Amino acid sequence: MAMKTEIAERLSRLRKVMKREHLGAFIFPCTDAHNSEYVPDHWKGREWISGFDGSAGVAVVTQTSAALWTDSRYFIAAEAQLQHTEYQLMRIGLSDTPSIAQWIGQELQQTDVTEVGMDGFVNTKAFVQQMVNDLRKEGGITLRTNFDPLAQIWNDRPAIPKNKVEIHPLQYAGESTSSKLTRIRKALRLQHADGIMLSALDDIAWTLNLRGTDVHCNPVFVAYLLISTHEAVLYVDPEKLTEEVQSYLKAEGVSTRSYDEVTQAGRHYPDYTILLDAEQLNAHIFSVFQKQHVITASSPVPAMKAVKNKTEIAGFKAAMERDGVAMVKFLKWLKPAVEAGGQTEISLDEKLTALRAEQDLYRGLSFDTIVGYEAHGAIVHYEATAETDIPVQPKGLVLIDSGAQYLDGTTDITRTIALGPLTEEQRRVYTLVLKGHIQLELCKFPAGASGTQLDALARQAMWREGMNFMHGTGHGVGSYLNVHEGPHQIRMEYKPAPLRAGMTVTDEPGLYLEGKFGVRIENTLLITPYLKTAFGEFLQFEPLTLAPIDTTPIIIEMLLPEERNWLNAYHEQVFQRLSPYLSDKENDWLREATQAI
Repeated sequence: MAMKTEIAERLSRLRKVMKREHLGAFIFPCTDAHNSEYVPDHWKGREWISGFDGSAGVAVVTQTSAALWTDSRYFIAAEAQLQHTEYQLMRIGLSDTPSIAQWIGQELQQTDVTEVGMDGFVNTKAFVQQMVNDLRKEGGITLRTNFDPLAQIWNDRPAIPKNKVEIHPLQYAGESTSSKLTRIRKALRLQHADGIMLSALDDIAWTLNLRGTDVHCNPVFVAYLLISTHEAVLYVDPEKLTEEVQSYLKAEGVSTRSYDEVTQAGRHYPDYTILLDAEQLNAHIFSVFQKQHVITASSPVPAMKAVKNKTEIAGFKAAMERDGVAMVKFLKWLKPAVEAGGQTEISLDEKLTALRAEQDLYRGLSFDTIVGYEAHGAIVHYEATAETDIPVQPKGLVLIDSGAQYLDGTTDITRTIALGPLTEEQRRVYTLVLKGHIQLELCKFPAGASGTQLDALARQAMWREGMNFMHGTGHGVGSYLNVHEGPHQIRMEYKPAPLRAGMTVTDEPGLYLEGKFGVRIENTLLITPYLKTAFGEFLQFEPLTLAPIDTTPIIIEMLLPEERNWLNAYHEQVFQRLSPYLSDKENDWLREATQAI
């Protein structure tokens, strides 16, 4: 984490460059040239200039002020990290928070500068267009996108990674690259497009059955993929490709060019029309194609990737069994270890990671583990550091959100565990969250419904008590890919992407009482067929995650009979599936943890 004096010094260097370039403000997004959620260090410019390290947020700097916009997941963390810097925290979603353009308009009102900068390589075409429109309304402010001040002021900027790419075997992928390319081309023809430029790293990894280690916790590699009617070109640093990968790509009909040559892609493009996704592709690469040939539309690839094939589903189930074994070993160890003393949030994280690492096909974590004890559990994306780490005591609640990457699947699970005596408030909140979790798992719904239409099920019990959570209820999960995967989501905000059989999605309602405690309970689910009637096809959820849900905090009278039945059936399944892999003592513990209520 950068020191506050370092941030001040970086802002001073930035402002000198801005003054020379006649820029009144500069906008730094949280993303990279591929619109990634988690980015290689080379593109962590927003973090470098502000000191805020959350995965979502935009920093804006003028000659006299600085501000950072982020969402409710990061309000508490951002407040702490921005303390003693110039940055004003702008809480997205609150009615009195100005938009980026409104704030810039106010800040530049007293100046004669009317030009604002943002780097066209790290901002999507859609975001740039939105900013152009919004700034125009603020008194004719113009936007310049051909300039990156970080190239001049970030002296020890990390290089773009050159890690080797590896083949993801067909035994785990379940479909060849040539088959995927055929399907993508067919989907493009339905949109009257001859080709597409893919820039999302997980879309490229999925299409080519390749994986990499360029991004922390996400098994992807930095590249672009240009697909046209008769060819596919991977723009990638040649150092990243072994001879094996080169011959594999050639056999699958994929040629390669250097990563930097992507700016010439428009010149080399052999066909007439090309589909470009303005929500995905950065503004600079978008501009290298002739306007008259561009079809601006959503890429068909995320929706294809989201529906898992039989091999991927079998892989998920096998990965979840191994992950469940690690979780059971951890949960059995947890309370006695805490009672013995000497445990902290970080030591719990290290123990769980070590138990996962013992499992077959383990490749690393799928995101940095969140271990939040008591008040820290109320910080939605809390991550213990040497400075914030606290002892864990045999009382209250600990929230643990964690997951792993295995060659055959990606896991994401949250459990909130009672370590000893609880307050009545803790038990009540825990039970409300559990009710929400179960109601979503019980849901049956028409094929093609969107996650927004189901979201209220996870919230209705807590809404009745005047409580709510501000994050999404569920996201897709990749198959040995990114732990957050679209296009479908379950959340309050309208997300029209339809839910289809074969998709994975998490179910993770929570409640957070700032300064007190937090509760979240999460399983990863598979969407499966339910029944067909005269009214059409209906779907349901099947839990993939296998681990006990702590029953000690539950106020049983608050559960409906159907909720109790679901929990008992789920625990029976957890025991049946995991017990063959456990020792006698572990099975004794698991039988107790999963007994019917």
